[in-house]
Amino acid sequence: MAALSVALVLLGVFFYSVYRTLWYGIGEWGLNKTVGWAWDITNFVWWVGIGHAGTLISAVLLLFRQKWRTSINRAAEAMTIFAVICAAMFPVLHMGRPWLAYWVFPFQNTFGSLWVNFNSPLLWDVFAISTYFTVSLVFWYTGLVPDFATIRDRAKGPIAKVAYSLLSMGWKGSAKHWSRYETVSLILAGVSTPLVLSVHTIVSMDFATSVVPGWHTTIFPPYFVAGAIFSGFAMVLTLMLITRVVFKLEDYITIEHIALMNKIMMVTGSIVGVAYITEFFIAWYSQVEFEQYAFINRATGPYWWAYWSMMTCNVITPQLVWIRRVRYSIPLTFILSIIVNIGMWFERFVIIVTSLHRDYLPSSWVMFSPTIIDIGIYVGTIGLFFTLFLLFAKFFPVINMAEVKSVLKYTVDNGPTYTGHDPHHAPTTHQPSTHGVPASAPVNYDKHD
Repeated sequence: MAALSVALVLLGVFFYSVYRTLWYGIGEWGLNKTVGWAWDITNFVWWVGIGHAGTLISAVLLLFRQKWRTSINRAAEAMTIFAVICAAMFPVLHMGRPWLAYWVFPFQNTFGSLWVNFNSPLLWDVFAISTYFTVSLVFWYTGLVPDFATIRDRAKGPIAKVAYSLLSMGWKGSAKHWSRYETVSLILAGVSTPLVLSVHTIVSMDFATSVVPGWHTTIFPPYFVAGAIFSGFAMVLTLMLITRVVFKLEDYITIEHIALMNKIMMVTGSIVGVAYITEFFIAWYSQVEFEQYAFINRATGPYWWAYWSMMTCNVITPQLVWIRRVRYSIPLTFILSIIVNIGMWFERFVIIVTSLHRDYLPSSWVMFSPTIIDIGIYVGTIGLFFTLFLLFAKFFPVINMAEVKSVLKYTVDNGPTYTGHDPHHAPTTHQPSTHGVPASAPVNYDKHD
């Protein structure tokens, strides 16, 4: 309730800031004639990136039969949906006339030849993100159906019984139902996997298809995808570490899950670091003075503090995960996950603002400063995200019960065993007393005998 109270206060800030934006126009933001994009597109790319880990954990790890995903995939999928909702706010608000937002879709109309510009990467965003949101929502809901049926069968109140009966769609747990469920899950995972790569690739093309120095580069698609997975896993860690304590799920979200996610974050962080270095090398190698100046200006110009914050948070800090003690430390992992998301926000800010504020004409050079409304909308979307996530955690199962049960190897009678307990025969191999720990907890390959 305390967390929800804070989230609702931030949500109130969001609604007030949006009201000011709609009533007075985007002149309420800190944009100017040179920096036409700033906090709005920075926050848009940041939220889309956070939404990537959910689909990656659910779809890609499902296809690779990684059992350790079962304890964290539900919350990650929910995080994806809420993050995409937050991201979608910014392009709509930036239109200035959001009540005409439906014009971005190529619908049959009575206004004459009103057709969208299919050459615009901003339109590609509309198709990519709406597809991503739809598939992620269906994937998330499909996984919830067996759990809704479990809650339906145990619900006591009449409202809860009716609500969960409708949500469970008549699930009976028969062999036919399970067969269809697994088939649909695999199909959706197959559809979702290309989306992990395509969505942020298309977001990066908002920049890469322009002729602005610092943006016009072919490294952006893989660089943005790696950065999205990097920031997405950081946010999953932030949420799951809190959820693990609040709901007492230490037996299901184990230290091994956290260590494996740290490893993925370290790998993607290293890829992002290589991308930063490659950008500087290509700027030098191209011998284009405008390109070279764009990168020198990032590191030594008036926004140097943002650039070096980005480098510290995204390149240097994740390398601490190489140390085993850091990888298996709950407090250090929590701090690291927050630092990474701060760094990824600075990355988007550096790419956008420092590339725009000094263009080809020194007479139009200008500094960007956010207004209180800019800050209010950004902080407010954090409130929107956490309000949705906390409501989800209250009314829906945070862990995929059906999938976790399907991979349980341990019994709880006379100590856990791999082979099950037979009252007439003593089990051949007793495992250490890890009462109730599921097999979704991955094996610790780092431990030494």
